[in-house]
Amino acid sequence: MPVTINVPAALRQFTGGSSRIEVEATTAGEALESLTSQYAELRRHLYDDNNALRSFVNVYVNDEDIRHQSGADTPVNNGDTIMIVPSIAGGVATEAEVVSGLPALSNEEIARYSRHLIMPEVGLEGQRRLKAASVLMIGTGGLGAPTGMYLAAAGVGRLGIVDFDVVEASNLQRQIIHGTADIGRPKVESARDRLRDINPHIEIETHETQLTSRNALGLFANYEIIVDGTDNFPTRYLVNDACVLSGKPNVYGSIFRFEGQASVFWAEKGACYRCLYPEPPPPGLVPSCAEGGVLGVLPGIVGAIQASETIKLILGATDTLVNRLLLFDAWHMKFRELKLRKDPKCPVCGENPTVKELIDYEEFCGLRAQTSSQPATLEEITAAELRRRLDGNEDLQIIDVREPFEFEIARIPGTKLIPLGQVVARMNEIDPARETVMHCKAGVRSAKAIEALKQAGFSGRLINLKGGITAWSDEVDPTVAKY
Repeated sequence: MPVTINVPAALRQFTGGSSRIEVEATTAGEALESLTSQYAELRRHLYDDNNALRSFVNVYVNDEDIRHQSGADTPVNNGDTIMIVPSIAGGVATEAEVVSGLPALSNEEIARYSRHLIMPEVGLEGQRRLKAASVLMIGTGGLGAPTGMYLAAAGVGRLGIVDFDVVEASNLQRQIIHGTADIGRPKVESARDRLRDINPHIEIETHETQLTSRNALGLFANYEIIVDGTDNFPTRYLVNDACVLSGKPNVYGSIFRFEGQASVFWAEKGACYRCLYPEPPPPGLVPSCAEGGVLGVLPGIVGAIQASETIKLILGATDTLVNRLLLFDAWHMKFRELKLRKDPKCPVCGENPTVKELIDYEEFCGLRAQTSSQPATLEEITAAELRRRLDGNEDLQIIDVREPFEFEIARIPGTKLIPLGQVVARMNEIDPARETVMHCKAGVRSAKAIEALKQAGFSGRLINLKGGITAWSDEVDPTVAKY
């Protein structure tokens, strides 16, 4: 009759990574014989030379130790579960280390992780599990910074970091893994040095590249857990789909202004990100943190939750955020939890998936279409060209569509402020007989303003300042503050 054997993480390297294996058996001993006949390398870790179960390997049938039943002759019934539990109490420690396949801890590491070791939920075996684990972090920004630092401090043995950006001054308000001296450095280099300083006992692998459909599966194959610290929809859907296709848990976090979300998407055990959000919002509908801002401590809180969930997954905890979405509001200091369910119609993890390989996620999120159509519908001007035309005393009116608090931070001389949300209602304040240049921080909101004005029937010529006031500061006047 069919029974299921649960293989602990320490022994999954001998079962090809499988955690649950179904066998036909009538006793616990028959089930283990069937298992070890399939995975010969596993046998020497369970049995001694006399073909007896090793003293430091415990076997449970439906949560009952077979030593207190009939041993290997303990009967099993259809649908029963057998759990193999390598013991950390009893036996010779060095032998147990070999049997479990977990790395030993040096005296220095024991001293470093002592506060973990005295916790029964972690203990010596749990800390060795952390040392044996491998985690890939996508991004070393607001979320990746605290996540990486806590995982390094916790002793996760191998950390991979993927990023292709460089450190900027505006990062330092929240990306605590980087410092002032790191401005201009690749983020993976800055993060690597900080993590090594936190814990020289771990291995850090840097991948200075953009995560794409071409390299994601190859990167993910070398790690057990993926941590999503991304800040855009194409990469978020790419991470999700690659995790589903490779069978990896996806430790998710997202942040905006004062609000954050966290979950663990693991298709093997429940919902994936697409079950929650089948499709991305239209391009530009949801502002980025660069446009909307983010409270500096918020990614620290959400990133710490991601680190906690990652550690719990490594330790084998059952009460994780799988099938739960945690919402956090820092302004009101409130948490709320929502239940998630696997969508049987999900295109990537459902009963009849249609996404069986990684796709073009820029196109899926509508960004390629937006980029290709933009030149035909949006006239743009560079900051340098605008400066030249102003110096030539050309009759231009410049409309700033940012918010008043942004206008207070920095402004282009001679501009008129009409926030994006008011631009159509205040259309009469813009002279259609004059050529109009519209700008915001980076050019996204001003493009929306131009589109809204055209749809409202504005007849004048509208030109978008490419790169917004940020480009003006970079190319024309560095005294204009960048934020």
